[in-house]
Amino acid sequence: MKTREFGVTGRRVPVIGQGTWNFPATKSEIESARKALRTGVEHGMTHIDTAEMYGNGASEEIIGNAIYDLPRRNLFIVSKVLPSNASKKGTIAACERSLKRLGTDYLDCYLLHWRGSFPLSETIEALEKLIDDGKILSLGVSNFDVDDLQEALKFASKPLACNQILYNLHTRGPERNIIPFCEQRKIAVVGYTPFAQKRPLPSGTVGGDVLNEIAKKYEATPRQIILAFLVRQHNVLTIPKSADVGHTIENAGGGEIELSARDLDRLDLAFPAPARDVALQVL
Repeated sequence: MKTREFGVTGRRVPVIGQGTWNFPATKSEIESARKALRTGVEHGMTHIDTAEMYGNGASEEIIGNAIYDLPRRNLFIVSKVLPSNASKKGTIAACERSLKRLGTDYLDCYLLHWRGSFPLSETIEALEKLIDDGKILSLGVSNFDVDDLQEALKFASKPLACNQILYNLHTRGPERNIIPFCEQRKIAVVGYTPFAQKRPLPSGTVGGDVLNEIAKKYEATPRQIILAFLVRQHNVLTIPKSADVGHTIENAGGGEIELSARDLDRLDLAFPAPARDVALQVL
């Protein structure tokens, strides 16, 4: 699994991590998700992303159960505070709850999930206090457009480690402004929902045929080719969700593929980025 710098944290993380949004709720499905997470770690996907919002904390509990006996220093765990909890006191309390559910003493990065009614300056102050107290090692944001990032940087006295955003072959708007802005400031971009909540495009469609042809060339799957394309830029990582061991192993394989310039061009033509600036999309 290829790794790269996670902003200016001094940590290298796998280009493909593990998302946990919409994790299952039934007992048998939870056990499958737990096994998938451990399998992902075994295959190098040690970056695990979650949030207090996911299943009202249930995803954090599943992760805690999955990693309880693994060496903590080998993992890179990220969670997020809900905007409704993002006051100074609320952020600190939310972080404590997340730590308890995850069964860990610290988070490698803690994010504001999206902007809400509390002043951004207040939330950042709380995040920086959590760093000073050793509860988190770095801070970041999620669903921030360039103007939001500019404002956050004005308030932050500590580095902004990452910006987590919607980024996939069907949502390439961030390539115009957000990704270059973050690259210039050494902010990691973490793309969520890399498969766009869609099934693979069928044969007979331009995108489907191109993906299938390139996948065949690399003895890979279309999903692996999608992941390899998304992490082609050196400050971008992605966090596909999987609660199935087979899909998790498949996702990990995307982190080993280096696409040729010609294949990158073919994908670029089949899934063109917008020709003009567009607002950041959010799920």
